[in-house]
Amino acid sequence: MPVAGRTAATTSTAYSCALGDELRRLREKFTPLTGHAFAEQLGWDPSKVSNIEKGKARASEIDLVQYLMTCGRDTGCFEEFRARYRHAFDPSVLVAPADLRPLTLAEAQATKVTSYDVLTVPALLQTPDYARALLESGHRPAAEVEKCLRRLMDRQEALRWPNSPECPFYVHELALRLRVGDEKVMADQYLRMLFATHTARPTSSTHNARTVRIVPTAAGPGPVRASPRTLLSFEKLAPLAYGELAVGNVFTHDGGSIADSREFFKWVDAIALDEGSSRRFLESL
Repeated sequence: MPVAGRTAATTSTAYSCALGDELRRLREKFTPLTGHAFAEQLGWDPSKVSNIEKGKARASEIDLVQYLMTCGRDTGCFEEFRARYRHAFDPSVLVAPADLRPLTLAEAQATKVTSYDVLTVPALLQTPDYARALLESGHRPAAEVEKCLRRLMDRQEALRWPNSPECPFYVHELALRLRVGDEKVMADQYLRMLFATHTARPTSSTHNARTVRIVPTAAGPGPVRASPRTLLSFEKLAPLAYGELAVGNVFTHDGGSIADSREFFKWVDAIALDEGSSRRFLESL
């Protein structure tokens, strides 16, 4: 029998964690209350607030109304949040292209982030100048470019932490041949990739390790036709597959999609240059 003031535990997803964190940020922004004090004001068990904010438990609509009203939010805010929250625990979800918060949190919590990019340098390895030139090439307004750049820098913070994830980066040769910005921008980007793999060498585990493996054009059209993708592994969450589309970003914990991504990366690993050859290729550029 459920305990009064508690929520039923469920399986966390990257999206539920992101939306729970959004609630926490609303509480901290619009109230002076700690999580424990907030729970007391609502008449909830403190663990309920904690589990909802960590995305570990689903809040009911009544819970959301009480939570957001206590934060001083209006009906419009509730309706907008509820529309997104109803998909919080779905195994697969499509979110707006500009909404990178779920990915940022997932990368920060991951123990391993394996990615493949075809036409651009992986986002976590992009220099600010490369990222800016790439964003400006899409004819975005200046204000939007700056906003996207800040979001990207926030994502890259995950690589600077002591417990940063292991990151195998698979990059197609085309991404390195495609000129973004001027020669200096590209030269600095190549150096960034070399420096990242040279400095991230742990002494006792693979945690924090970063490798860049180049997929050569000699591998044929198959790797070019494959869409960019990322596979994230966690200590406590189920694995997550992520992909970017023009209409939105896809997050899925679906078992079939995870198995497909694992097979995909086995294939890419087999056709990519080894670490030494990849480094020499970057140095030649």
